Amino acid sequence: MATSKLVSNTQTLLKYMALEQKGSIMAEYIWIDGTGTLRCKSKTLTKAVKSVDELPEWNFDGSSTGQAPGDNSDVYLRPVAMYPDPFRQHGNILVICECWDSDGTPNKFNHRHEAARLLAANASHKLWFGLEQEYTLYDEHNWPYGWPKGGFPGPQGPYYCGVGTGRVMCRDIVEAHYKACLYAGIQISGTNAEVMPAQWEYQVGPCLGIELGDQLWMSRFILVRIAEEFGAKISFAPKPIPGDWNGAGLHTNVSSEEMRQPGGMKHIEAAMKKLEARHVEHIAVYGEGNADRMTGKHETASYDSFSWGVANRGSSVRIPRAVAREGCGYFEDRRPASNADPYQITGIITETLYGGLPAENFGKN
Repeated sequence: MATSKLVSNTQTLLKYMALEQKGSIMAEYIWIDGTGTLRCKSKTLTKAVKSVDELPEWNFDGSSTGQAPGDNSDVYLRPVAMYPDPFRQHGNILVICECWDSDGTPNKFNHRHEAARLLAANASHKLWFGLEQEYTLYDEHNWPYGWPKGGFPGPQGPYYCGVGTGRVMCRDIVEAHYKACLYAGIQISGTNAEVMPAQWEYQVGPCLGIELGDQLWMSRFILVRIAEEFGAKISFAPKPIPGDWNGAGLHTNVSSEEMRQPGGMKHIEAAMKKLEARHVEHIAVYGEGNADRMTGKHETASYDSFSWGVANRGSSVRIPRAVAREGCGYFEDRRPASNADPYQITGIITETLYGGLPAENFGKN
């Protein structure tokens, strides 16, 4: 009888993952670098913590992440949110951090700080956000997973919410991500295969205020980390394949307490006028490469102009038909690209709808 020489790295790893930690906790500190990419490093804590306030500040070499010059490279990590770790489990944690410079000011790539202040200043509106994160799975050759090598699959049509071999790719990664997010306490509300083959979507929210940005970034970290274990790559590019293929967005659902109350439609319509007036400012922070996606085709509006409509997926902002019928609810901003920063999205929407920070707050930490 032949003996298999195949070594299971997973089984080897699990032996060590099950070892007793002698009361110590492994904390994975996670942050966003100067290119909008996630970074992380691990820290041992001598005991479990009950809140993020108990976590120590840390630092890293910002000159290696595009966040600081070499002659003043220390950038500091301030923990702001923590979640159970679905990879290490056993009481270990994942930690979202803000980046701060040595002079006590937010690092210029720290978009969370300003968004948190804007949302806190407008807390009375009880803003809910829900984001629909689209992404594309690539193989080791940087080609969409399951596509013919150097070629293309059949035209779009059978892939959206598809079932079956040849219609969907890498469902194992999607399922693993779904369960891992639930374990971590992420408010992931669903997932589905998207219009382009090897493209998927999941939704996070609704979340109150800054929690949405924290959870969306953490869900991205979990997704990229899981794909690493499966030997796949995650692309958040808004137009991963040129031509007659759908792009990838980060559709943003927004609702204030006023919009959710009876008669809230008038507040939604007022929001449309405010969003139209600042279209250029919004587009500027809605993701890199978004013009390639927002062509007016493939369920997108034009990059250069603003529009809104009921049940219209070709408009900049869509009002769901049920919302128009009931006269209250939420709206969907369809402009953000899949690679956009959720902190910048929620921050500018809050600023546009309800105003910026009071003058006396500018410059304060």
